[in-house]
Amino acid sequence: MAIVIDRSQRWRVVAAHVFLIALCALVMFPVLMTVSISLRPGNFATGGLIPKTLSLEHWRFALGLPVTNADGRVIVPDLPVLHWLWNSVKVASVSAVVAVLLSTTAAYAFARMKFQGKKASLVGLMLMQMFPTILALIAIHSIFSRLGHTFPIVGIDSPWALVLAYSGGIALHIWTIKGFYETIPGEIEEAATVDGATPWQAFSRVLLPMALPIIMVIFLLAFIGAVNEYPVASVLLRSQEKLTLAAGMKQFLYAQKYLWGDFAAAAILSGLPITLVFILAQRWMIAGLTSGANKG
Repeated sequence: MAIVIDRSQRWRVVAAHVFLIALCALVMFPVLMTVSISLRPGNFATGGLIPKTLSLEHWRFALGLPVTNADGRVIVPDLPVLHWLWNSVKVASVSAVVAVLLSTTAAYAFARMKFQGKKASLVGLMLMQMFPTILALIAIHSIFSRLGHTFPIVGIDSPWALVLAYSGGIALHIWTIKGFYETIPGEIEEAATVDGATPWQAFSRVLLPMALPIIMVIFLLAFIGAVNEYPVASVLLRSQEKLTLAAGMKQFLYAQKYLWGDFAAAAILSGLPITLVFILAQRWMIAGLTSGANKG
């Protein structure tokens, strides 16, 4: 049977579609503008969305290929953009794995166990997460500078120091996973214990497989936060070969010369790992975000 929609309802549907199209255009415009700047000859940030002439010089520079300038001279790129990108992927991957390991176990304690100071600890975690990381840059530099004297592997100019610094921002992840755990009946773990499973086996073989959607969400959020992070990376990393892409891209912007075209090409490259990880994890995204969003 055909469904009859009155005129007012049809206008609401049309208005909703127009709003969504406008919202998508507003979101996509900066991305398209960045792509346009990366395809223009020269390092100019002005002009229309569609460049008059196309040039791949900025992409050749970002990929480390020789570039021929307007004078006919061949210029070999001196900034290792792909190496910086690989550093970003490594640091972000390890940081995301560490964040998942710490947050899944800590959230289990808050969701299933009873101990003194539980509520105060949860509130404290949330309060600490309210302050931006940039307020603690001086403290972070001082802490890792002192640590480096005793443990050089986590000192200044070490990628492991960056991983350790990123692993501290898991308060929001703990809250999110805790909410997901509380949607899973505790009787399932009790049944596994009755069948002979140890508490660790009940957690790792029963609860964690059921919590896979939220684990993938946390991994993705931690990965995105680490691969694009600039303030902490710029403070802890100094050597050019150890820089992440976010920290290294600052070298495209000199005091009297802004390499906007090269910067735009590198910026698009920085989004490729995030896009790939998102495509691989999207099947768990909706279930993880909705199930972990309950009041706890």
